[in-house]
Amino acid sequence: MYKKLLVAVDLSPRNEEVFETGLDLARQSGASLMLVHVPSSDAPESPTMPTLIGPDYYPSSTTASVMEIYEKLWRAYEEKGLEVLKRFAEKARQVDVPIEYAQSAGIPGKTICQLARDSEADLIVIGRRGHSGFNELIAGSVSNYVMHHAPCSVLIVQHGDPRKLKATEPELAASI
Repeated sequence: MYKKLLVAVDLSPRNEEVFETGLDLARQSGASLMLVHVPSSDAPESPTMPTLIGPDYYPSSTTASVMEIYEKLWRAYEEKGLEVLKRFAEKARQVDVPIEYAQSAGIPGKTICQLARDSEADLIVIGRRGHSGFNELIAGSVSNYVMHHAPCSVLIVQHGDPRKLKATEPELAASI
């Protein structure tokens, strides 16, 4: 059935659900997993560029120091992505599912589709943030892009009932 599943995760609290869906499918079909995280400046979890005006302005700040701050924040963001990938990879290894992982900065939808093409994935497993209407029009939708441009089948994981989210995730439940 499937030989290789590409599972795209982000840093949202719901990434576990997407990973577990891909892992279950891989175990059932005997497929290997390609786990992917695409750091993007458009992601809600990504750092923003400090500004030289407004409440963050410090007269001693220079453009160079602002860039240094941003680069440090970006490296921490990428490191957090690698930690998630490594944690999921270990879970897959514990149940004897062959896994590889990659982190590649870029435009998430395009990057996911290209990685699926390059790795000859049979299926992409991806979640959705729940944007609809105007928010999806403005913010875009990675899952929508992937669904329309993927070189293979796509499984979009619809996230569970927001009322069942942990108490530590109130901002996520409120955004749905």
